[in-house]
Amino acid sequence: MATAGSPPSSRIKGTVIISRLNMVRQHGGQASVDEVLKRLPPADQALLRKMILPINWYPIDVNMRLDAAIADVLSPEDRVRAFMEMGRASAEENLKGAQHVFVRQGDPQFLLSQAPQIYRFYYAVGSRTYEKTGPKSAVLRTFGAENVTESDCLTIVGWHQRAIELSGGRSVRVTHPRCVAKGAPHCEYACAWD
Repeated sequence: MATAGSPPSSRIKGTVIISRLNMVRQHGGQASVDEVLKRLPPADQALLRKMILPINWYPIDVNMRLDAAIADVLSPEDRVRAFMEMGRASAEENLKGAQHVFVRQGDPQFLLSQAPQIYRFYYAVGSRTYEKTGPKSAVLRTFGAENVTESDCLTIVGWHQRAIELSGGRSVRVTHPRCVAKGAPHCEYACAWD
């Protein structure tokens, strides 16, 4: 079994896990974090109670279980909203921090055109492409990703909504017409804004 820090398949960067835990902490303090963690297997709890390093790779299945536990605690009545909010929180934290270079105010297309590079900040396997479809629209496609779930795709939709807003887009719409989790050959995200 690979350890944190090595980039084998089915891994995600620590920055995702950090943003999730920070979001929970902002919603309800350490008590909410403890409530989320106690829903996880002991090995996950032990890993997530250690210092998570943003540049290290961690098992994606741990992140998927963490996301499900967060949704259960913060929004059991509206899990879709919960996953979207996780994505939005990740974009907010990372694009105002270490990944701020991807944001150019008034230019969401610049950020979206960086999708292949941004993808590598989060995932060890697969790739993402960018296609400009109009002055205020684009399509992103993800190929070869492992462990695709509808809930993870919702976090991606939320991430791109907030990222476009941070770049100056208004009335942002991100739809997900094709999903590997629903049998499509790749995931597709259609982005538009005013």
